Amino acid sequence: MEIIHTRGSFWKDNNYAYIRVVGISEAELLQLAENLKRSDIIEWLMWNDRNGIYSDEDSKREFGAVMTREEGVEIMLRQAAENRVNQLTIIR
Repeated sequence: MEIIHTRGSFWKDNNYAYIRVVGISEAELLQLAENLKRSDIIEWLMWNDRNGIYSDEDSKREFGAVMTREEGVEIMLRQAAENRVNQLTIIR
């Protein structure tokens, strides 16, 4: 699925690469997630997991509802942590 940058995208406006989320500390990630809009979280999730169901359109079709911001933050934090573990495994 193609990621479409909407007006006001944190990632685009701040020239913040998606991959940086994996490299920042847990405290920095929590602070970042706290300040992201729902659309920014969905944008990152769609980049990180291209097979996931995160867009409102896909979520409505598959689950009958859209993902809340809080659900998105929870998923984002979990995926970032999993990516860190996978990254460490690859390095070793």
